[in-house]
Amino acid sequence: MAVHRASAALDDRSLFAEYPFLPGADALLAGESVSVRSLLEEGAYESARALGRSRVRAAADDPRGSRDLDELARADPGVRFLSFLFARLVLSAAPTPTTLRRWAVAEAKRSYARLAAVPPEELIAVGRRLGFTLEEEGNGVAVPLVDYLHLATPIREAEFRLARQEVRSGRVRVGAVRAARLLQEAVRLRLTVPIPLSADVVESVRAREAELLDDVARRVPLPVARSPAAGGTIRPDRFPPCIRKMQRTLEHGENLSHSGRFCLASFLHRAGADEETIVDAYRGAPDFDESITRYQVEHITHRDAGRGYEPPECDTLRSHGLCVREGDPSAAVPADQRRDPLCFETFLRHPLQYYRLRGGVLVDRSEGSDEDGVTGRAAARGRSDAPGRSRSTDRQ
Repeated sequence: MAVHRASAALDDRSLFAEYPFLPGADALLAGESVSVRSLLEEGAYESARALGRSRVRAAADDPRGSRDLDELARADPGVRFLSFLFARLVLSAAPTPTTLRRWAVAEAKRSYARLAAVPPEELIAVGRRLGFTLEEEGNGVAVPLVDYLHLATPIREAEFRLARQEVRSGRVRVGAVRAARLLQEAVRLRLTVPIPLSADVVESVRAREAELLDDVARRVPLPVARSPAAGGTIRPDRFPPCIRKMQRTLEHGENLSHSGRFCLASFLHRAGADEETIVDAYRGAPDFDESITRYQVEHITHRDAGRGYEPPECDTLRSHGLCVREGDPSAAVPADQRRDPLCFETFLRHPLQYYRLRGGVLVDRSEGSDEDGVTGRAAARGRSDAPGRSRSTDRQ
């Protein structure tokens, strides 16, 4: 449990150094003329750039924000702010939003580590500067109901559901630590939005920081497996063509059908991905809504004591236009453009069967599963009755 530490109220300079995402933090640069170009190029700001690169790499390695950065604690407030600005600038220019989102999570969690231990007045000051009118009330903090719903909805822990809160006169009363967790979400939401950059600035950033962006892309780990039985990680390179196509569709910000979304979630669950990894797979969807996605993922994965729904079989995927065994001409990788011979084998009837035959390991299978990863009961009933043909599949 976090322990509130007695400390003097922070002046603005110290407050902005601790929380560089706050509106008005650029006051730390008063008297200096710092442009995007000078921050990226001038030697006077090399220490800020070096610290910013450390922040980016730390987030890529550990988005939980638990990795200590001694140089961050020792840096001058102005340098700390510039390092934050540089990191956000570079990641806003990254080819994909994944690294920015991971960094936003890490920075938000780093802020939570402090917010959960500060006096209530500092917690409230940060909240108000972020646009949320928190107020001290007894031994806790009162949050307007609208603000609470905005911040708590994306949080999946059951204890944050409104039905479990103390609500009075349009305000939700929470403990200081829970209020800090709500502000963590506010920070994450704020930092997930990239800085608008012109095309020439994006090109310049990518050219100057190509080594950093390539390094970060390599550091972002593969999806995490829920069980050691899955060998520590799942193997996206062994996924069937249909699943890889679904992933690319979402990554490119394109819409994926309800059937495709259901198939992807249920497949990832059976392949060993944890819930966070599954939710992250949908963030590129043009209609992405965190709370709805989490609810649907939980519905798909928690069924049958956590075994989850069975993904649709190959015949079902073909009927929904989701099969790409002939190849995907729009794919960037040549292997995805070509027809896949395994998909045409007469014995192949299920995407999980494909994954297992390619060397992937499935987790949480029931005792009735056959060696191909398809339930024995479904195989006995025949393809027309296999999981994925049910009405529950069509509703997802």
